[in-house]
Amino acid sequence: MKAQQGISAVAALIGVIVIGAVAIVLWYAMSPGPMAFVTAPRVKLSEYAGAPTGVPADLPGRDDPLVRGRYLTQAADCEACHTTPGGKPFAGGRAFATPFGTLYSPNITSDPETGIGHWTDAQFIKAVHKGVRPDGARLYPAFPYASYTYLTDDDVLAIKQYLASLPAVRQNAPANDLAFPFDQRWLMALWSAFFNPDQRFRATPAHSPEWNRGAYLVEGLGHCGECHTPRNLLQALDNRQKFAGAVADGWRAYNITPDKSTGVGAWSDVDLASYLAAGHAKERGAAAGPMREAVEFGLRHLTPSDIGAMVTYLRSVPPLSSSNLPSRLAGPAPAAYDGGNAAHVDARGRMIFESACVSCHAWTGEGTATSYATLTGSRAVNDPSGRNVVQVILSGVPPLRGQPDVFMPSFGHAYTDAEIAAVANYVTARFGAEASTLSANQVARLRNGG
Repeated sequence: MKAQQGISAVAALIGVIVIGAVAIVLWYAMSPGPMAFVTAPRVKLSEYAGAPTGVPADLPGRDDPLVRGRYLTQAADCEACHTTPGGKPFAGGRAFATPFGTLYSPNITSDPETGIGHWTDAQFIKAVHKGVRPDGARLYPAFPYASYTYLTDDDVLAIKQYLASLPAVRQNAPANDLAFPFDQRWLMALWSAFFNPDQRFRATPAHSPEWNRGAYLVEGLGHCGECHTPRNLLQALDNRQKFAGAVADGWRAYNITPDKSTGVGAWSDVDLASYLAAGHAKERGAAAGPMREAVEFGLRHLTPSDIGAMVTYLRSVPPLSSSNLPSRLAGPAPAAYDGGNAAHVDARGRMIFESACVSCHAWTGEGTATSYATLTGSRAVNDPSGRNVVQVILSGVPPLRGQPDVFMPSFGHAYTDAEIAAVANYVTARFGAEASTLSANQVARLRNGG
């Protein structure tokens, strides 16, 4: 009798485990898509009178195939990921740290041996839409094919034509360094079955042509969710928290929903358009890290109509609050160097700020020579994690092309991890709503890509 009871208990336990596993799989499998919040009917582009794909009407030279291809390549932000710092454009080799190891972007120049010079149109489309290489190997979703799957064939081939017009670069990317079993590419077929809809963009007639264009740019070409939407345990976008903020490439990508406290709901359309097009908005801060690159290689090249369309679409996304961010942003700090919330912070931080930072940022945080140096109103200095403040100190903020005088140098080699922690804690305490409490070990992890 006892043996039978034991067997029954084990069977019941196994049943509970199986049911739990099935529930988890179903939870992930039923994860909403990026546009699931749109309740109005969506139709195929062939059934829609507008033209949300391709290039905008206000693009000069839009009838030139290479102008069209260059614009779409910039809108898709291809150069940022496929170029190493100081390297040849599109030649690959950029490292991306993931929870499972390091991935390196491939060469997408027209070199036939190390690039994509031998790829047919059909093979290129299959890679962009499905994440499958010509040899049948699966691509990792660090390449955002689950977003690019929205792109039309014509737009994908316009990008291919532009890439083929550029100089070929013979350069092999380093081999990926992934732990087992994540180094098994065939597993990406299972991932894609769950998380890549493999569907082209569908328009929503109930919304304006501008909204539809914005949706195509934000969800497809611009793939904004790849950085600003959190990921689940299987590293797919968790669209239940769409655009609520996430960590990407070591930086925090902040909430871009219309939430007025922790998102961009309190920003004016002018603020949001300026940040997208120029990487800066008055009293809102300046873009740094991956967002700076998105502006440099992509967003600043978009026409005013496309920037406006993105703003229109972002305004329509459901607002979500970020519980780990303060609900208010701090105002200007006192003019006295030891005033405000930073009075009791490690004195080393104040000393470093005084010697290296105050000449540009001022004791009030309102900047001196340029508004780009204004700290007041910046989400990064109002983030109690201090993550992005540390990253900016470590790597600096390079100038955008055409703005050689607007930049911040890197201080990563000038100060120790403990010193950077001290000055970051001072900055968030003095200019933010809530001070960070960073340690030297935390800075070391960020310095090493953690």
